[in-house]
Amino acid sequence: MLIHFYGDYMDKVVLAFSGGLDTSVCVKLLEEKYDVEVITACVDVGQGDEEIEKAEKMAATIGTGKHYTIDAKEEFANEYIARGIKANAEYEGYPLSTALARPLIAQKIIEVAEKEGATAIAHGCTGKGNDQFRFEAVILAMSDLDIIAPIRELNLTRTEEQAYAEEKGIKLNYEKIYSIDENIWGRSIEGGNLEDPANEPPEDIYEWTKSWEEANDEPQKVTIEFEEGIPVAIDGEMMPLIDLIKKANEIAGDNGIGRVDTIENRMIGLKSRENYEVPGAKLLIAAHQALEELVLTTDELRFAEYMSTLYADLVYRALWQEPLREDLDQAFDSMQQRVSGEVTMKLFKGSIQPLIRKSPFSLHSIEQITFEDKDTDQREVEGMIKYHGLQAANYQKLNR
Repeated sequence: MLIHFYGDYMDKVVLAFSGGLDTSVCVKLLEEKYDVEVITACVDVGQGDEEIEKAEKMAATIGTGKHYTIDAKEEFANEYIARGIKANAEYEGYPLSTALARPLIAQKIIEVAEKEGATAIAHGCTGKGNDQFRFEAVILAMSDLDIIAPIRELNLTRTEEQAYAEEKGIKLNYEKIYSIDENIWGRSIEGGNLEDPANEPPEDIYEWTKSWEEANDEPQKVTIEFEEGIPVAIDGEMMPLIDLIKKANEIAGDNGIGRVDTIENRMIGLKSRENYEVPGAKLLIAAHQALEELVLTTDELRFAEYMSTLYADLVYRALWQEPLREDLDQAFDSMQQRVSGEVTMKLFKGSIQPLIRKSPFSLHSIEQITFEDKDTDQREVEGMIKYHGLQAANYQKLNR
């Protein structure tokens, strides 16, 4: 944990801080409109060294009372992304990244506030997005701290924020067109001309993935090894999950995998055009699902699919603290005890295809499925067929 000291304060509010327009403006708004002293805190979940440094420099420039940089990358990988992989957590077709990180960020901000004896936590969320729910749900559930949301409470537009920043001498890059959130599991890009679904996304919004035209011209095979549902090795090389995710991002991104352009249904009912880059997430979840097909029973797979949809919906809707989410984690943990083995995937210009699956817990029996099996008496199935769909057959006879 890196801490910068800029002064000694009495009354304290901890602001979740990124160094962007919203949170930078919030520093001065909190001081002037709310009459509080501000401590800023940036939680590192893999948004990149440049973004972390930007937050630190902006906090120093604005002159906050104290700035915290909290390294939570490994905790994010091991305690949150790992759960997301076990659950195949995708919302409306894309792996959850931003929504998965918010509960951890909120919890770390709470810890700073309690350490500093703060009376409230502040954030820079607007009243239209999902993050206000994700931050505040955790704060309300896990602390007794007050919540301040200056942008929402003062009903500020982006233009008004820019004007206020200029008035207060806060120098920011207003030429930045898009709102981008990034962590080690994915990037979300929104705003600007992307708001209109009639506009094709420009190539320059992408940083982790190559276009299909630029992707590798030859298919690439990659082998992922899992232990109890968690990826532990790529192409035979064992590594910590955080490093494996980075490697998966590189491999999948080079093959044009992981771009998602969707019309997302936000929590407050708005439809929003969202673009995501989730190359490693797409690869690892696809491999995980391929292995599950080999080792789980029919009923387990059906139930897992239902639980996955429910799990992703809870995470997306800011219900990380919901006991049902904890119940689902326990169910996944139990089911994933047999999800161990290797899967070889073929990657080619945006497509992912499983080629080889191996597991000591495989329920696939070559002896039973082969057409050369003589030990299984095929005639024995006749009785099963006779009574299969019996009620439906009786219903149709009545209709005839």
